[in-house]
Amino acid sequence: MNQPNILNKVQSPLLVYIIKWLCLSAIVGILAGSASAFFLVSLDWVTNFRESNLWIIAFLPLGGLIIGLAYHYWGNNVVKGNNQILEELHSPKQVIPLKMAPIVLFGTLITHLFGGSAGREGTAVQMGAAISDQFSHLFKLKAQDRKILIIIGISAGFASVFGTPLAGAVFALEVLILKKYPYDAILPSLFAALIADYTCTAWNVKHTQYNIPFVPAMSAENFLWTILAGIIFGLAAMLFSKSTHFWSDMFKKINYPPIRPFIGGIFIAAAIWITGSSKYIGLGIPLIQSAFYTDLNSFDFLLKILFTSFTLGAGFKGGEVTPLFFIGATLGNTLVWFVPLPLALLAGMGLAAIFAGASNTPIASTILGIELFGIESVYFIGIACAISYLFSGGTGIYTSQIKGGLKHVIYDWLILKKSGK
Repeated sequence: MNQPNILNKVQSPLLVYIIKWLCLSAIVGILAGSASAFFLVSLDWVTNFRESNLWIIAFLPLGGLIIGLAYHYWGNNVVKGNNQILEELHSPKQVIPLKMAPIVLFGTLITHLFGGSAGREGTAVQMGAAISDQFSHLFKLKAQDRKILIIIGISAGFASVFGTPLAGAVFALEVLILKKYPYDAILPSLFAALIADYTCTAWNVKHTQYNIPFVPAMSAENFLWTILAGIIFGLAAMLFSKSTHFWSDMFKKINYPPIRPFIGGIFIAAAIWITGSSKYIGLGIPLIQSAFYTDLNSFDFLLKILFTSFTLGAGFKGGEVTPLFFIGATLGNTLVWFVPLPLALLAGMGLAAIFAGASNTPIASTILGIELFGIESVYFIGIACAISYLFSGGTGIYTSQIKGGLKHVIYDWLILKKSGK
């Protein structure tokens, strides 16, 4: 007679938990997905306008000054961007200001309109987190529930802007680099990612498609070539991260923040004029797609590292992930000259592995590779992502992360061995 009552007591908290987080995930997913849809449509418009009116690049310094002034006088408390979100997760202080969403949207569109080299993930993640965190105050959620809410905002933003819900859900957890993942956040994170991706697609927004037509068998020889490629991708990821931090530190020597992107804009506009090409600015999606089927210049990835690290270091807004896709795909394209693997496979491995090394998220990057290219390439992409992460030097694009990389893995192992565990 007591068995049904005991069963009800066990099921009731679980049912409440599922309903609670399904509702919150649905709300955040719809709002973040809609915000990403608006952002992607707007980004496509400003990109097309710039490419049809290249003269506008001459006004990049003015665009930088506008961004600098906007953040200095209105967005000073949200200027840290993604790192501010991670800081709130590790050391909660206050609700993320909602104005983070419109100001980063504005700053990113201005960056792309006038010819800066940046991505889109940072914008989507910041919009998603800023939107989701408002509900923690509205519903007076506990500290742990607030962390979960911010996590689902991150996953919703990432998933909807790339069309990769599984990678978005895992990325939101893995980017924290915690010793113990918040397992109670896994289900809500996945809910939000799926709903946000569906919402963005429902607004008739199309995501970029990639294709790896042929994947060879994973032989011992191919395994070794994959490790070599992973090491090279890891070193390139480290170069990008260190370059971004270097330029950021250099521009911080300019005491008045609004002038930093103005000066940076002068150099970027001059570099575009000198190279005579606009292919290294913006997202660079056409060249990413070309990397899967045609030979490219061997220096394309280096110029993208320079353009993007300088753009972001100077204070322009956007993300790093799509430029990392560009760097990885074009570097993979170059490796075909001495790595005997198919061109498209190397481009796909590079796209995912550079992201893994720079963001310290090898699991999310592997899943992203599966969602973009299919399960057939999982061994090559997974190994490349893991090796890239180990050889990336522990310097990630998110400065609030606990550092990863081979030296930190070895350090942790030595500590454990010394303690006898």
